[in-house]
Amino acid sequence: MPLALLSLCLTLLGCQAPADGAPAEPTRILFLGNSFTYVNDLPAMVAAVTEQAGVPRPVTSMVALPNASLEDLMGEGTARARLDGARWDFVVLQQGPSTQPDSRVHLIEWTRQWAPLIRRAGAEPVLYMVWPGVERVAATDDARVNYRDAARAVAGRFAPAGAAWRLALTAAPTPSVASGDGFHPSVAGTYLAAVVLVAVLTGADPAMLPAAVPGHPEIGAAAARQLQQVARQVLAEER
Repeated sequence: MPLALLSLCLTLLGCQAPADGAPAEPTRILFLGNSFTYVNDLPAMVAAVTEQAGVPRPVTSMVALPNASLEDLMGEGTARARLDGARWDFVVLQQGPSTQPDSRVHLIEWTRQWAPLIRRAGAEPVLYMVWPGVERVAATDDARVNYRDAARAVAGRFAPAGAAWRLALTAAPTPSVASGDGFHPSVAGTYLAAVVLVAVLTGADPAMLPAAVPGHPEIGAAAARQLQQVARQVLAEER
């Protein structure tokens, strides 16, 4: 691996380079969420886009249940056992859009409940902001504020994928990021979320990625570039 890429891996992803010169251990990312995470296998897309960014492919794992909140995942037990059972570098947290005042309180409270367990595993919490769907797109700003505040409450990272999703809906001629139900992501929507997450986790510039959606040649180069530019614009707004 070129020295510059090794430095990126060590600095941004927390890879451990053994003193004997053996290959660095891969970054480990645990995803906790619901259908926004498991539809189109977001963890696999994140791993593939990370490789495209020139960073070693991470090990990913997922505990995602239909309609689950962070409280539900804590109570069900599998996510906590997965967290306790291995070393992790990042834990990506996701529940519903959480746009209402009571769901905002719930999101922040359960992010705080998860945070010490995540830190104990040696990892950093990452809040994966999702979106309220095409029929409630105006509520996206509330989701953005609430997920950002949840990240700040635990000194974690904030991935504004929902804000990018909303921008892509209105930025012609980007491919549709919504599936047929108007709520879950299409493959293009999952790719957009993955680009945002990879940028947040590695510092990669979305505009420097290859013009290709991993495993989906039907989404052409022009569409990939459009989605990367959307991600770049939204991430710039957070600086």
